[in-house]
Amino acid sequence: MSQARVPYLLGHAEIASLFNIERQTSQKWRTEGTLPEPDLLASGNPYWLLATVLHIDGDGVRQVDQQQLADYRASFPHGYDVQDKEQLPVILGIQETGRVLGQDAQAVSRWRNRRRIAEADLVLSGSPLWLLETILADAPQRQRPIDQAEVTKLCAGQRGSQKPRGRRTSTPAVSPPQKPLPAAKTFTAADQAAAAKFLTSVLADGYSVTITPQR
Repeated sequence: MSQARVPYLLGHAEIASLFNIERQTSQKWRTEGTLPEPDLLASGNPYWLLATVLHIDGDGVRQVDQQQLADYRASFPHGYDVQDKEQLPVILGIQETGRVLGQDAQAVSRWRNRRRIAEADLVLSGSPLWLLETILADAPQRQRPIDQAEVTKLCAGQRGSQKPRGRRTSTPAVSPPQKPLPAAKTFTAADQAAAAKFLTSVLADGYSVTITPQR
């Protein structure tokens, strides 16, 4: 990671480490509302301020591991505390970086793999994050144009939505309108041909038939 000054942020992996739980448990806390709404969405991924996460410490059985907290802070030597998400600088994930540079996310990923873009300022839960100022400083050095309209949108807080979690719900199939049931009919010995024709027609339409003999 770069040496830029960055706010203390956590994704699900970092929260899991902080509380000595499984990552799925952190995701469950998010679903149940134990974790509040994310303070930041970048490339559809949720992130929380350290101050936000510490608010749930001691609530029920949730306890922050103080050694893990110290290790987390030490892993960001230029990190600083932010108490309110409104104080966050503009932070970009791969998707937002692509928007600023007029490219898709795949292009940004390739640049990162080939070290043809600035080193990420943060890597949280396996995903790279950049300060907007880092990308704006790096682009001219590589002769890459900047989409000022996208920069303006991001500075105004216009981002994408969160990635959907869990199983996708399929759209229920719409059944075609069914034919009305054929009316009951009575046949005599003299109507054998008509009875056979009626029976064949009803069975062909997928109906079952019950024959009730009468005198």
